[in-house]
Amino acid sequence: MGAKAQELFADGRMLCAPAVLTALNRGLGGGLDQSLINNLCAGLVEGLGGAGCLCGAVSGACLGLGLFLGAGKDGGRSSRRVAAAGKELHDAFKAQRGSTCCRVLTKKVKHEKMAHFEQCAELSGLAAELACQSILAQRPELAQAADLDYLRRGVKKKTSLARLITAISA
Repeated sequence: MGAKAQELFADGRMLCAPAVLTALNRGLGGGLDQSLINNLCAGLVEGLGGAGCLCGAVSGACLGLGLFLGAGKDGGRSSRRVAAAGKELHDAFKAQRGSTCCRVLTKKVKHEKMAHFEQCAELSGLAAELACQSILAQRPELAQAADLDYLRRGVKKKTSLARLITAISA
């Protein structure tokens, strides 16, 4: 999953938030239309619309958690489940990268366009991977319906593909 989000960002098709949500949506069969994803994510990229706050990849991952773990019309307990999963994702991302703040994450690469781009692609992959793990831990039946053809298409690194298959089958 992470490899697909990273690839969507790296090939210039999408920025962080829509790359993560698109990979999760299409990979796990969420059913959202791409234009809706683009609209939902428009204000989340570059740390909430360029403000440099919450990393857009983390924001997109949290939208994915809501899509697959959310309560729908019922609300209640499922909303708390999504909130708990969002906190776990935040904490895991922060533990691995030291921050969830876009400004902090990009500080060292801010003036190096290629390094900045590569780092954001990698962060998109990490956020999608963490969200996928959380979703599949709570909804393992989604692994059986995953669109592996979509997730494999365009993924260039064998190690990324291996991680992808491991995450989907776990």
